[in-house]
Amino acid sequence: MHMLKRLTDWIDTGSERLGWAISWLTLAMVLLTSAVVLLRYLFNVGWIAMQEVSTYFHAILFMLGAAYTLKLDGHVRVDIFYRPLSRRGKAWVDLLGTLLLLLPVCLFMLWVGWEYVAASWSLQEGSREAGGLNLIWLLKSLILLMPALLILQGVAQIGHALLTLFTATEQ
Repeated sequence: MHMLKRLTDWIDTGSERLGWAISWLTLAMVLLTSAVVLLRYLFNVGWIAMQEVSTYFHAILFMLGAAYTLKLDGHVRVDIFYRPLSRRGKAWVDLLGTLLLLLPVCLFMLWVGWEYVAASWSLQEGSREAGGLNLIWLLKSLILLMPALLILQGVAQIGHALLTLFTATEQ
């Protein structure tokens, strides 16, 4: 049990650090989007690359923030049924939900996304817009990184559930 606790703590710490770093990206995204709007409407100036960076930040925020949100228990669920459950009942829902829903969906995303991302990398895919960023291949890598991070956090969620179930039966 001690090793499981250490593993879950290690994964949780990684998710916390990534979530903290990404939270600063939100500020950068808001400032950049504000600059795009001000430049466009006040000075009639626009840069495609600047707009694309804002879009990239948005994608990074949501795709890499998903695991942190899972760690914080912030994803959508039917709380009307989950909330009144005991700690043990919640642990069972978390365990089964992770094993039967989260992990299969993430594995499917990895399987389906692999070729798509690999093709983008092989082409070093760039923006279709003149003056845009030539980093679409890097952005599309998030399609694989997001489910990988969710799987890692899912392992921690399984660990937390097992720890709750085993410590609850030992008392």
